This record gives sequence, C-alpha cells and structure tokens, in this order.
Amino acid sequence: MKLDSITTIGIIGNGMIGDSMTVLTTGHGYKTVSVVRDMAKVPGYKAKYDEYYQQMIDHGILTEEQFHICETYLTYTDNYADLADCELIFECITENLEQKHQVYASIEANCPNVKAICSASSSFLPDKLGEKMTKYADRVIVTHPFNPAHMVPYFEICTGEKTDPAVVEWVVEALDSLDRKPAVLKKPNPGFIGNYLQFALWAAALKLVEDGVCDPKDIDTCLNYSFCPRYSSIGIFDHFDNGGYKLNITTCDSVFPILPRWDGAPSIIREKAESPDAWGARSPTKRGFYDWNGVDMVAYAERVNKPYWQFCSWDFPKE
Repeated sequence: MKLDSITTIGIIGNGMIGDSMTVLTTGHGYKTVSVVRDMAKVPGYKAKYDEYYQQMIDHGILTEEQFHICETYLTYTDNYADLADCELIFECITENLEQKHQVYASIEANCPNVKAICSASSSFLPDKLGEKMTKYADRVIVTHPFNPAHMVPYFEICTGEKTDPAVVEWVVEALDSLDRKPAVLKKPNPGFIGNYLQFALWAAALKLVEDGVCDPKDIDTCLNYSFCPRYSSIGIFDHFDNGGYKLNITTCDSVFPILPRWDGAPSIIREKAESPDAWGARSPTKRGFYDWNGVDMVAYAERVNKPYWQFCSWDFPKE
C-alpha cells in the first residue's frame, strides 16, 4: 500500500539498477523523477523500461492498459532542481565515490523535502558516502538490491554511525510499500548479507574445480537438483533447526577445516578475468567456464527470472 508520506520518488542514475527501479516505483503508483546525465540517452532508458513491462505483460502480470497508466508516473530530467518535491531518493550511479559525493552535494542543494537518501552501492558504507555532506549525512543509508530490483524482492539495509534510526524505520516502511523484503544489518559487513553468502558458496565451488574434484557443470547440477530449490521455500536456519545438530556438528567438524581461506580472488578466476577474449559470456569469444556460443540468451533470461514472477503481484495504479 502506498505511503501517504511519499508524494514523489527520485532515482538518480539509470542503467541496470536505475531502469529496474523506475519500473518498481511507477508500478506501485509513485510519481517518479529519474535524473540522467545525458538526455540524449533517455530513449534507450525508456526502451529498457518498456521491455521490462512487456515481460510482465507477456506473463499476465498486468495489461497493456495498466502499463500505459504506470508510465505516466515517470519523468526523465537532467536537472536536480526537479527533485525538489522528493521525499525518498534512490542513488544508483556507478561505484565511484567522488561522483557519489557530487550527487549528494546536488541533493543537499536542491531537495528540501528529502527524508532518506538510499544508495544502491554494493561496496561503500553510509559513513563514507556521507562524509562530505553538510546537512543530510544522517539520512544516507545503503539499500542494496539484487538485479533486477523490480523482480528480486530482497533489499538489504546498511546504516552508519550518523544514521538516524527514524530514517531506517521509515525506509523499511517505504520498501514494504514497494512489496520488497528488507533486511536491516546490525552492523556493516563486506558483501552485506547476500553477497557474503553467495561468494562463500562461489569460493567453495571454485575450490572444488581448482582441486579437480569435479567440473563446473557437476556443481551446477548439484545446485539445481539438491539443496538450492529447498531454500526458495524455507531458510537455512529452518532446515538445520529441523534436522537437529547431532549430525550437523559432525559434518561441520569434517568440512569446515577444508573450506577455502583465500586472501582474494583465486588464480582460477583471475585467469578468466585477465584473459583478453575468454572472460565470460560477454567476452568476444563468448567463453568462460562454459561456451556461450549459440545459447538462446532470451530463453536464458527467462530462466533467470522464472523463480521471481510469483513476487510481482502488485497493486498497480488504476489512474
């Protein structure tokens, strides 16, 4: 349900997260002002916005008529003064601290009504983001989404020493109104929660391949057909609580001592990243651990989104 305390949402920075966020906010009937650096690129941003909505139309989530209502809530601009009415602002620009500081200075100069400034940063903490602010440092928090933000409902919130607890409480309410599932960290952590867990699994997967235990395909088969589907309906603490800890402690004693303890990215992944033409699906050769040549990427994207369509039961605006 829309919050009466929000009349306008600002989104700064388009691209992977920003485009997705405009779908999320307008789909919930919030007037949205999207700030871009180059107005000449707006047709491309709007095309991606339309594409996301077309996917939703194709899956019967909403009608084309409802989409046309949603798009009336979106405005593009390159002028920060157009954010003057925004109570809530999502900052989604590239991971460049100097550029983020410039954005926050512009917000302080142009946004008298802002209650919270939410960064989509995956690496910078709020105190670092707000270190040069003179008015709104207590309103800066990290609200880290997973891509695409309109499909994946989970957002993790990281606060700083200067963060006003009332700001966090209000942002949680705002995210709830957007049908998101926010989790608030008790203290900062590299990778927050999601990437900390995801990359712990990634580290173990890479170690198995590097040690010659199995091939990448064997690991993906394991994930697809063993424990990963379970965690789409219950949690890991649910699972191990239900199983009890007699066997659990035995397995911990056996497995934990051999889990990888790398100081950084291992050679197996550095070699891929540093390769001039085989660093993944988007490389010139379309090769990484897998050969992506001939892969139907539209069908692949559909498989990526498949688990998340169930979360798109929004109360779309009617006028």
